Amino acid sequence: MSRFLNVLRSWLVMVSVIAMGNTVQSFRDHSFLSEKLYTGKPEFVNGLQARTFGIWTLLSSIIRCACAIDIQNRTLYHITLWTFVLALGHFLSEAFIYKTAPLTIGVMAPLIVASFSIIGMLVGFQCFPETEEEVGVRQKKRN
Repeated sequence: MSRFLNVLRSWLVMVSVIAMGNTVQSFRDHSFLSEKLYTGKPEFVNGLQARTFGIWTLLSSIIRCACAIDIQNRTLYHITLWTFVLALGHFLSEAFIYKTAPLTIGVMAPLIVASFSIIGMLVGFQCFPETEEEVGVRQKKRN
């Protein structure tokens, strides 16, 4: 396995652990979300929304941790990449479309993490060994 994929695995574990902390915080006290993330319209944050956010974050954390364990599983790798795309889309839409999450440090952090993770995972695609199918297709094209 390439050195880059090992670094990416460590990154995914770190991001996953941080997300688990955010999950716990979302279940413990929903004011965390209105004070740190959705400061543009804190009145929209309630217990139900916080628990939903917590479950979404927990699911993303589990997927990312599973990918770190089995990083050469292409399907899991793609799903993990999509967790970061969805997170980026969510926070960008909340900041610029719905205006519920102004660009504070609480919003910038997940935007930066999601962006760097997407870039890292796209670069990581280059480190994957070729599958037997890809080798077969390449050989057929030569013939």
